[in-house]
Amino acid sequence: MRVARAVFVLTGAMLAALAAAGLLMLDRHGVSPAALAFHLGTDSGTATRWTRQALLRLDRPPPVPLALDRLSFGARAIAAAAPAPLREVAAANLAALRSAMAQATPGDRITLAAGVWRIGQVPLAASRAGTASAYITVRGAPGARLDVDGAQGFLVSAPFWRFEQLVMRGVCARHADCEHAFHVVGDAHHFSAQGNTITDFNAHLKINGHGGRFPDSGTIDGNRLTNSAPRRTSLPVTPIDLVGASGWTIRHNLIADFIKEGGDYTSYGAYAKGAGAHNAFEQNIIWCEHLLRARPGLRVGLSLGGGGTEARFCRDGRCIVEQEDSRVAANLVASCSADGIYLNSAARSTVRHNTLVGTGGIVLRYPTSSADVEGNLLDAPIRAGDGAILRAVDNRTAPLAYRYFGAHALADVLGADMAWRGAPPRRSAAGAAPPDLCGVARPSLPAYGAFEEFSACRAGTR
Repeated sequence: MRVARAVFVLTGAMLAALAAAGLLMLDRHGVSPAALAFHLGTDSGTATRWTRQALLRLDRPPPVPLALDRLSFGARAIAAAAPAPLREVAAANLAALRSAMAQATPGDRITLAAGVWRIGQVPLAASRAGTASAYITVRGAPGARLDVDGAQGFLVSAPFWRFEQLVMRGVCARHADCEHAFHVVGDAHHFSAQGNTITDFNAHLKINGHGGRFPDSGTIDGNRLTNSAPRRTSLPVTPIDLVGASGWTIRHNLIADFIKEGGDYTSYGAYAKGAGAHNAFEQNIIWCEHLLRARPGLRVGLSLGGGGTEARFCRDGRCIVEQEDSRVAANLVASCSADGIYLNSAARSTVRHNTLVGTGGIVLRYPTSSADVEGNLLDAPIRAGDGAILRAVDNRTAPLAYRYFGAHALADVLGADMAWRGAPPRRSAAGAAPPDLCGVARPSLPAYGAFEEFSACRAGTR
């Protein structure tokens, strides 16, 4: 009897040690319960299926009481008012819109009349150049909606075009056929998208070079990019897909529900890659799973470098690095089965004052990645692998192992509605911090993470 009891105790201790070692390994590699569920594969056996479901439940608590449509993000406001147009052009139907765009001159503002407009296989071409002082603008009147039943809604190949307050929806029967609401290519530098609501595309905004030219210095500000269903495609699913271009500012956007059910099942909220430089992701909300929850697949919030780029698509023809001198600041990234912020061959990066909730953390990979990572708040680790250079200063982190017990490491300081539980944790010493997620100026001792008070992000307060 004593021998049996001793064997039982020893066996229990061994199992506990093995479990602890397993958790340490999962934590070291940044494998969240949701990611482990995906890596278990597609076996339909009862035990495996129950295990996957249990892991997803651990990593995905009940839907948070956070109504994203009530936030002052996306199409509610345009941060920078456009200058007065030189000429107003009314477009009553699709033929009139095509004609107005084909004949546009600098300073034109083309306004779509109310109604549902259907764009088929031929995209709307923006091929006439505006100027730095006189953009060509396309805007939607209240009640106007563009339904896109083709690979691209707008094909922008000329500089100084602005698109604002448009409502666009992909309506293709096959998800692979609705690729982009906007395809910005070649010489389309100084593109601007502001205050648009765009849903049901694989890559809502696709930016890339053409003929050796790259559309630099663009702005994507205050847009709402979502999907109403998982994207059944093997093509890239990334609402902002930026390849090779430099000098872009991507801010004040709400990006949610970019689920890929096909190919490698891996999707990104937004990335910049392809040997570009000086790109910025700042003051965005990236909510990987909001209305679409507990689905298979790996979802990354924001990335400098993405999954890498074929050399022929890179700005330098080689992609020695995927990004240089780019930054990720004051973003809220939530409910992502994989990394919240992922740096892949991203040199001299800055990652400051972001809040990550329910993600795999902040990750740097490869010797060509280097980053200053400071003032971030996350319920996961910050990791560097494969020779990456990490300079981490004063971040608040936690082990991923908490989530395997159904616990969330930020629950003691941050509620599910992103409100602080008591006084926010503040840095004891810091230099100038970036403006917070909600546009509030930072005090001399800022709170960790993206915001001082999340209530400032609610509608009508920013």
